[in-house]
Amino acid sequence: MHSDPIADYLTRLRNAIKANHRVVEIPASKIKKELTKVLYEKGYIQSYKFDDSSIQGTIKIALKYDPATKQSAIVKLERVSKPGLRKYVHLDEMPRVLNGYGVAILSTSKGVITNKEAVGLNVGGEVLCYVY
Repeated sequence: MHSDPIADYLTRLRNAIKANHRVVEIPASKIKKELTKVLYEKGYIQSYKFDDSSIQGTIKIALKYDPATKQSAIVKLERVSKPGLRKYVHLDEMPRVLNGYGVAILSTSKGVITNKEAVGLNVGGEVLCYVY
């Protein structure tokens, strides 16, 4: 039993990137699927596939690397809001990651979205992680 499934998700991605794996397989949940969709839309991962053949299901993520330098598209994944200390932000305190080059992924009333989309929709929420 994991007390923080999002931290587990980010750690599996981090470990796969450090080991230069092409594909990583992660146990699925609704929030992890939404996180994966956001990472794909922002160009941090190459592709993903949801496999619902088992009870819980899995997410297969193809990681994205630069063909010339073999550098990963994801430099850093950082968990912000933890089960012991939740981090909520209002529209006025929206975080800027790497001066606008990175993204903060938020869980809002409009779904799991990036900080830039949250400003556009005029909503705040729980900051799940920073990605750059």
